[in-house]
Amino acid sequence: METINFNGRPATPMLAQQRRHMAHFALGTDIDLTLFGSDSNAYLQHACDLIDQYEDRLTVNRSQSEVMAINQSARVTPVQVSAATYSLVKKAITLSQQHFGFNALIGPLVKLWRIGFNDAQVPTPAEIDDRLLLVDPEQVSCDDQNLSVYLKRPGMELDLGGIAKGYIADRIQDYWEAFGQRAGMINLGGNLLMVGDSPLHADHDWRVGIQNPLSPRGNAIASVQIGPCSAVTSGIYERHLEVNGKSYHHILDSKTGYPRQNDLLSVTIFSKASIDGEIETTRLFFAGKPEAGWGIDRDDLYGAIFVTKEKQIQVVGLPTASVTLLDDNFTID
Repeated sequence: METINFNGRPATPMLAQQRRHMAHFALGTDIDLTLFGSDSNAYLQHACDLIDQYEDRLTVNRSQSEVMAINQSARVTPVQVSAATYSLVKKAITLSQQHFGFNALIGPLVKLWRIGFNDAQVPTPAEIDDRLLLVDPEQVSCDDQNLSVYLKRPGMELDLGGIAKGYIADRIQDYWEAFGQRAGMINLGGNLLMVGDSPLHADHDWRVGIQNPLSPRGNAIASVQIGPCSAVTSGIYERHLEVNGKSYHHILDSKTGYPRQNDLLSVTIFSKASIDGEIETTRLFFAGKPEAGWGIDRDDLYGAIFVTKEKQIQVVGLPTASVTLLDDNFTID
């Protein structure tokens, strides 16, 4: 029989002892899935299968996928895709057409710079100008009736890498909740989604670390105490190119063709849905600073943390008491 504490929830020690974990590699990254209080590993395995199925549909790192079929038919013919893929593509295109930084057509520029790969380079201005013609989200047609997508210029490439992880994390949560799984953690290579109340602490809140942008992964500069949520970070520290004493990071601006320049090292979004975290990290990174009124009219955006090049931590929307500084080299502004 389960031990029940005074507030009607199962006692923390029992749930914490029933921890099930599975590691997986997909989406080009290491994935960690954890469930608490589950009676079977099947929910973890099925989640991994779900990730693989979405990757098969959405990847641009293989010659065959639904997204690659769209790219290979650029300027040739519209391509019909599955309903799930179409919905995500249309959302990505609609967001791209708002021109706040997110651009699902950025692929040709990414492949030109190759930042993060051994053959990374600083392109010539002429090469960049050529690619800028291929990253215009207005040159995409989505047909709701036929579930088809058409890229209007040859050489255009759709890439959902800036939104797919968040979408997939949300689908895993949907699956777990549909089968009554009450608490877990989804880590898709740094995209975090905390499901349900945490069984690890008596207050049932989660503790989310803010990565030190100047140190290897796993070193936190601050900790945030928060309830069920997604935590997504955009930062310049993951991939960069050093040439003649100058550093170029991988977050490219589709308006200029060059890495976006501002005072930020990273921005982390805490939100209800992981896909919204993906969107808003891009929005605020490109803004370069807290936006006046951001999140005020949306109860599904919980807050943001900015880390600047001056080693200042700016907290937006979150209670001050929920953020604990862990590294004295940084200050909370």
